[in-house]
Amino acid sequence: MSDPLALARPEIRALAAHDQASSHPHFERLHANELPWRTATDCSDAGLNRYPEPHPEHLGALLAALYGVDPRCALPCRGSDEAIDLLVRGFCAAGRDAVVICPPTFGMYAVAAQIQGAEVVSIPLREEAGFEPDVEAIEARCGLGDVKLVFLCTPNNPTGNLLDRAAVTRIAQATAGSALTVIDEAYVEFAGTDSWVQWIARLPHVVVLRTLSKAYGLAGARIGTLLADPRIVNLLRKLVPPYAIAQPSIEAAQRALDAHQQRLARERIAAIVHERARLGAALAASPCVTRVWPSDANFLLVEFDDPARALARLRDARLHVRDFSDRPGLRKALRITVGSAEQNDRLIGSLAC
Repeated sequence: MSDPLALARPEIRALAAHDQASSHPHFERLHANELPWRTATDCSDAGLNRYPEPHPEHLGALLAALYGVDPRCALPCRGSDEAIDLLVRGFCAAGRDAVVICPPTFGMYAVAAQIQGAEVVSIPLREEAGFEPDVEAIEARCGLGDVKLVFLCTPNNPTGNLLDRAAVTRIAQATAGSALTVIDEAYVEFAGTDSWVQWIARLPHVVVLRTLSKAYGLAGARIGTLLADPRIVNLLRKLVPPYAIAQPSIEAAQRALDAHQQRLARERIAAIVHERARLGAALAASPCVTRVWPSDANFLLVEFDDPARALARLRDARLHVRDFSDRPGLRKALRITVGSAEQNDRLIGSLAC
């Protein structure tokens, strides 16, 4: 089995991890230069006068259990954005290495690479095939040797589709030993399909990104999880700033993962899936709409004959959607998040032609 750390930047492999002040739950905390009193406005269980855990092990164990991996394979992050940034900084040297993205897709892959000074190689999804990856082109580009990361988002944002499993499998197998295949599953709870985490044990260069922002309603807490071979997790942990995840976010995530809240999350996911079908059918029947793309996420990509007019109507109804109508390959499309039944009714009514 190949060592995925052979792909990492040599200076990151040699980096000594920052010596952070860890805590012990049964000791009085006199080790981190904190005040001993809580503030009057403090609603945190642990107290905001205390630094959070440098690496929240209990939260990591809960997230590992949620996603079905060994705790050593789970790295809690400040949203998937931080996980993406860690991967690029850990594996891409400025001016030398490259990442592959498949637009239209989540914009942070390119942003993180550009900040790091890595080359961004865009290999567009094939619109004629329902926004599927161009496997042959990805394989050919990775064969040049400078690509360190291939980002695949499934379900993809903003198109909403699950990528073909055979295509993702082929890419993952083709990149073994040359690049990490990073599979972003931010919306997978709405798709009713298996995660790619099972591939981590088979192919240690496969990395999976998950988040509590969508299905668990914790976007404001910024809790994502990088799931990977323990060697990758340990490497990237060295790049995480001290006390990175705020204590209220840790506590919010821990509460969200108790049995009752997980049942509630499943109920809400089912409600969104039901509303997605209802909203999609209503929009498809509208004469103002030229196409509703199939979605496995909590949003719909919808093409309008006049997107500017549709946006104006939605603004009048005090509804804000994302305008992608000027993006290559998206042809007059708006991305519409599936809301509550009442919000969806207002949206349908506002677009009545």
